[in-house]
Amino acid sequence: MRDQRIKVLSAGISSLILALGIARFSYTPLLPLMQHQAGLGVAAAGWLAAINYAGYLSGALVASLIGDMVLKDRLYRIGMVLAIVSTAMMGMTTDFTLWALSRFVAGLSSAAALLLGSGLILNWLIRHNHRSELGLHFSGIGLGIACSAAAVALMTQWLNWREQWFALTLVGCLLLIPALRWLPPPDRSSVTRTGQKMEDVPPGALFMRLFMFAYFCAGIGYVVSATFIVAIIDHMPGLAGNGTLVFFVIGVAAAPSCIAWDLIARRAGTLNALISASVLQIIGIMLPVLAGGLVAALAGAILFGGTVMGIVSLVLTMAGRYYPTRPAKMMGKMTLSYGAAQIMGPAITGWLATRLGSYEAGLYLAGGFMAAGAGLLVILKAVEKREAMVVSNRTV
Repeated sequence: MRDQRIKVLSAGISSLILALGIARFSYTPLLPLMQHQAGLGVAAAGWLAAINYAGYLSGALVASLIGDMVLKDRLYRIGMVLAIVSTAMMGMTTDFTLWALSRFVAGLSSAAALLLGSGLILNWLIRHNHRSELGLHFSGIGLGIACSAAAVALMTQWLNWREQWFALTLVGCLLLIPALRWLPPPDRSSVTRTGQKMEDVPPGALFMRLFMFAYFCAGIGYVVSATFIVAIIDHMPGLAGNGTLVFFVIGVAAAPSCIAWDLIARRAGTLNALISASVLQIIGIMLPVLAGGLVAALAGAILFGGTVMGIVSLVLTMAGRYYPTRPAKMMGKMTLSYGAAQIMGPAITGWLATRLGSYEAGLYLAGGFMAAGAGLLVILKAVEKREAMVVSNRTV
């Protein structure tokens, strides 16, 4: 059983490296190269990122509407193949329309990995009486970011932007094998392997609304740095050429962070862990512009990378615990909020960069939204306590 658990989690990690690290996030370290070699403009770069998140949001909408585990499994597998196709498409053309189509498809595939795949894996863990935590699984996002940044930094010495997209496609083909083969078909029964009944325990309407608004704010905080940090750092005085290093550090910090935040949540509670992660992420976002210099940029990268995926992991794990029989359903609803932010963030940042001549304003935007989200999480603690008291009084 332990070997099976390792294989299932490895399938999830492979899918996240493929669909997010390669199909989705390799665009970030390749962005300066594409601007220099392929003539990609600042505003167009922002729109491509926004279209990518539109695809992600569309995938989240589909995930929120689907209850059948077999259909989720089928769509997950289609999504992994689309990740390969969308990556290859980026190197085949310089046409903006085709690039936009590629980014939209990459967004769909990332939703398949992050929502459908995570839901299938959490359902398998609960059904087989393992701890219902996804920290190890979500380490695949950080690994994917770090690997894509390292690969681009290495390949830039020998390959142009087009050849790098093709090289990443080949790496993706290797990851496709465990992502598909090691995830077993879903079980639709309503009990675990030891006979315990699996029941959904949804939160109240007010809790859900506040939770979704807080996650929307986290989406703004995340997307600006995740998309533009390489370009932002490269345009700062004295930091030209260090953007990819900072992006790599974000990925390295993100890889183990989800496991660490699982441990913190066990001791302090999930909402307290989310509040702490949000505060640290605000500091990480603002350090590069407030302090300046490479040390501040790297420290910010560690704080940002060490919290951003932890927030995603904690939120989606909470969603899965509320709905153990259909975890991707609430995960999808939460991600609709997060995804809406990811459409707005890059488009607004691109517009601000065009008007002001710098991406730095986007970091102030991200930091402000993160602060608002942290405030909502504090309020959410009181709402959770009140809802628990109501449930307790009903059962007395």
